[in-house]
Amino acid sequence: MYPRAFEYLTAQSIPEACEMLSRFGEDARVLAGGQSLIPLMKLRLASPGHLIDIGRIAELRRIAEATGELAIGALATHANVLESSSVLGHSPLIADAASVIGDSQVRNWGTVGGALAEADPAGDWGAVALALKARLRCVSPRGERLVDADGFFTDAYTTQLAHNELITEVIFPMPKQPAAGAYLKLERRAGDFAVVSVGVQLALEDNFICHEAAIALAAAGPTPVQARDAAVFLRGKELRAEVIGEAAQRVAAEAEPWADIRGSEDYKRAAAAALFKQAVAIALRRARGETVKAGHVC
Repeated sequence: MYPRAFEYLTAQSIPEACEMLSRFGEDARVLAGGQSLIPLMKLRLASPGHLIDIGRIAELRRIAEATGELAIGALATHANVLESSSVLGHSPLIADAASVIGDSQVRNWGTVGGALAEADPAGDWGAVALALKARLRCVSPRGERLVDADGFFTDAYTTQLAHNELITEVIFPMPKQPAAGAYLKLERRAGDFAVVSVGVQLALEDNFICHEAAIALAAAGPTPVQARDAAVFLRGKELRAEVIGEAAQRVAAEAEPWADIRGSEDYKRAAAAALFKQAVAIALRRARGETVKAGHVC
């Protein structure tokens, strides 16, 4: 199928993009990498009258470290993230997630900001942002604001973004050390949408006692899900098998999946629990200095 006729515009700056969005209102959509929007337009599930290409705004592509945080520009592609030494040194969890998004074409064209703005319930970046307590810098003609990832997603494919507002960067605070994390995505085949995904970030004390934990799930509800009860349960406990097993049951209970062609609700809850245990095991091995691959589980 072909999309309906639309006006194609290019923005050379953030203020110009926001002005265009204000001028054309809800009949306008932003084009970043286009890996989600263009297929939706071809299916006529999205039919904007005005398409605003922000790909020429170079400042939105930067990935930079500052004191205690990592900033990833909204137009940084998933491949850019994987290639960044700043990302690899900051959090393996981010690299894990970037490596499992789509195929090489999607990773080379799809963008971090575009994925977060789309807010696909099965998307990977939402869970990453929750697990790492990220903030999103959003700009509109009214000014700039920082939005916590916790609260940014309001429903499936729906966020706090106003129609004339852009995500310009995502800010990840530096994990407290010693720390460890991992992201796992269960798929029927590599590159498919997730059956369920789990991101785990741990702050550790001596003898692998958990000082703090953050657990986030994708494809487990209408928005990315934080397993808060499980995270609270882990605090102050030595991460032994029985403790991790109890936390896994809590993760399953906090998941809110729906039945579809990828599995029943019970299957997805069980998968979330199993992925959580595996992600914790990988995170702890990484904390011991091992090089362990995460990402795909097929």
